Amino acid sequence: MMALVWKNIVVRYKQAYLGVAWAVIKPLTLVLVFTLIKSFIGIPTGGIPYPLLTFTALIPWIFFQESASEGVNSVTSNGALVKKIYFPREVFPITAMATKLVELSIGLVILAGLMAYYGVMPGIQALWIPVIIFYTMIVALTISFFGAALNVYYRDISQALPIALSLIMYASPVIYPLALVKDKLITQQAAGPWSEPLYQLYLTNPLAGIIDNFQRVLLRNLPLDWETLEPGLIATFLVLPLSYLYFKRAENYFADVI
Repeated sequence: MMALVWKNIVVRYKQAYLGVAWAVIKPLTLVLVFTLIKSFIGIPTGGIPYPLLTFTALIPWIFFQESASEGVNSVTSNGALVKKIYFPREVFPITAMATKLVELSIGLVILAGLMAYYGVMPGIQALWIPVIIFYTMIVALTISFFGAALNVYYRDISQALPIALSLIMYASPVIYPLALVKDKLITQQAAGPWSEPLYQLYLTNPLAGIIDNFQRVLLRNLPLDWETLEPGLIATFLVLPLSYLYFKRAENYFADVI
């Protein structure tokens, strides 16, 4: 598996002039765009500098987004290996995600620099970060297993995925904090009697709890908020076995279809 991880890293960056610098350019560019948007519409940040708040949200989001995206394409992009020899095909989505750990590490180093610049020091609660990252990996694999199997038979999946992931980003607290959603739906009851059900539905998106708690433990030194994590955890661990079973059932025919 490590050989595949290394191959993915080499293939990804050997043709790129800026190499791993793209792991820094992408989140910083998005932070600049989001900061510009905030200057027009105003977004409460709870006292945290907005660029730092947004960059912290983008670290788990980009890791999830790119892990899921490459995971879905991992089987079809390794078609020659699939036809040549048999080994457990789940290695492909897992190695695609493992490759992204390199970029995640770079992002965390940049985040540490931003935190130092703004004078925000992590506390003991930052020890939850590896747990949150592991949870993010599970969520990415949940999508990757199902999507990778489906993409073998229907190549439109890889074309539709960027659109779906963009929609998920706007339904996640990346540009805005989760506290704003809670204030609108729970405190202000903006949707009337539907406010609380809509808030719970929002939390079934695992990224909502992941991003909020990533910011919570790192920037505010607060313990995990299980209330925001629980709906997404339940959804993930209900769907993950089904996703994996579908993948294992479909893999018997990958070589024939590819």
